Amino acid sequence: MESERPAAGLPKPLLRALGGEAVWPPPLWLMRQAGRYLPEYREVRAQAGDFVTLCTTPEMAAEVTLQPIRRFGMDGAILFSDILMVPWAMGQSLRFAEGEGPQLDPVRDAEAMAALDHNLVVQRAAPIFETVRLVRAALDAHAPRVALIGFAGSPFTVACYMVEGHGSRDFAIPRSLAFTEPLLFGKLIRQLVDATTAYLLAQAEAGAEALMLFDSWAGLLPPAQFRRWVIEPTGQIVRAIRKVNATIPIIGFPRLAGPMLAEYAQRTGVQCLGLDTTMELRWAAGAVAPGQALQGNLDPLALVGGGMALEAETRSILGAMRGRPYIFNLGHGIEKVTPPEHVSALVRLVRTG
Repeated sequence: MESERPAAGLPKPLLRALGGEAVWPPPLWLMRQAGRYLPEYREVRAQAGDFVTLCTTPEMAAEVTLQPIRRFGMDGAILFSDILMVPWAMGQSLRFAEGEGPQLDPVRDAEAMAALDHNLVVQRAAPIFETVRLVRAALDAHAPRVALIGFAGSPFTVACYMVEGHGSRDFAIPRSLAFTEPLLFGKLIRQLVDATTAYLLAQAEAGAEALMLFDSWAGLLPPAQFRRWVIEPTGQIVRAIRKVNATIPIIGFPRLAGPMLAEYAQRTGVQCLGLDTTMELRWAAGAVAPGQALQGNLDPLALVGGGMALEAETRSILGAMRGRPYIFNLGHGIEKVTPPEHVSALVRLVRTG
């Protein structure tokens, strides 16, 4: 049933939707909503000097987290950080080269893996948790209807970067390692399960009200590998979090999962499924439980284009999702060439339902 009234104990629209309520108009936030398309972000980024410094300087990271809330009035503020801060906190070297993306010393053998320590994550990532505290305090004071989302990369996607050493279109090296040395690859995945669980629980303790797991490269795997390296580790993280925090909602985003979405939804225990741009919304709605929220899946390039195309795509998504728990979002991260005024136009469209 659609509702205009806050559910008991869940006054924030985003949390109401994650709790299984069909809120209308739907709550809205955008993946990478704090980023290079905003001039105010670019100013802070220039002050920081390098990306890791930006992620680990709480005042700066909190500022860029809050920028899209001030400008657009989103219903969700997602912690400004990066999925590779977990391997960084485990001891893997990390730098972001201009125009090249992340660069890491590859982890491809037992010796490199032994140099990692998942027990260091909470200690080394302390500045990130301070960012969470700063953002939560600012939201409570100035935007009490906005929910704070913490996040991490899912083990398979993070392992892809750790093994490859940089971004890739197909991550052939980690995928090959998973086939040829599954015990070694599995050891890395287990370390990441433990590290990610501790990292997310610390974010929740610091004030995050929902958590999201990004598995951006899940769709590279065939079904059996998808079950082993995506579904199983994600389910382990969700169950471990539930033992400590039974109520915090968790969003899973297995990008390009296709028909594996249904099994992922059933077996991982996440409350909400993030949908990529390729997903047919009505099929997805029938593939998951009625009380599981869906999130997505506007093409970021429709947002870049704006105008009538943006309006048509937005109306189509809203029409498909009305009457069920749903959060409006993109199907992937916002593009850096996106005009901010197009984001303002999208917010107006969604707010009118």
